[in-house]
Amino acid sequence: MLRAVAGGDEEALGCLYDRHAGWLTVRLSRRCSSPDLVDQAVQDTFLAVWHGAGGYRGGGDVAAWIWGVSIRRLIDAIRRDSGKRRRPWWRLAEPSMVVSAEDQVLVGIEHGRLGPALASLSPELRAAIEATVLDGLNTAEAAVLLSVPEGTVKSRCHRARQALRALLAAEAQAGTDAPSAHPHAWGTS
Repeated sequence: MLRAVAGGDEEALGCLYDRHAGWLTVRLSRRCSSPDLVDQAVQDTFLAVWHGAGGYRGGGDVAAWIWGVSIRRLIDAIRRDSGKRRRPWWRLAEPSMVVSAEDQVLVGIEHGRLGPALASLSPELRAAIEATVLDGLNTAEAAVLLSVPEGTVKSRCHRARQALRALLAAEAQAGTDAPSAHPHAWGTS
């Protein structure tokens, strides 16, 4: 299907969009609570697929390639929007929904002290730590997802952990709320 898209087949692009836009929207919504930014990232993703389908090397799953494109588009959208927004980007759980155990953990991360700390990271560091810690990907999988070398994923995760530890330690020393869990417990392995 990507070969057809690379050849200019708009119907193939429509098929690809129908097949992948739904899950991309859901997954990107876990990264950003702004529906506008998520929609923009999804649209930018398929525009990039339209223009870049010929560059797909076929070295892996097409969905993984599209996810890598979409997360970079979301990072770009967050960067463009970061100076304009004053409210936090993380999302509160909807009270009328039945929330899964995984979502409860994610909400605890997003809305505890760790949420604002994660939001303070650069988009690149945040994407690496989210891919490896929150999504549970190993370094090789995160490298494919983010389209960077494995060493880059490792160094970004290391820098992200250092920044998060420093921020959380500074908050604890300043007498703000005590951490709900030891800051080293969730990401040192």
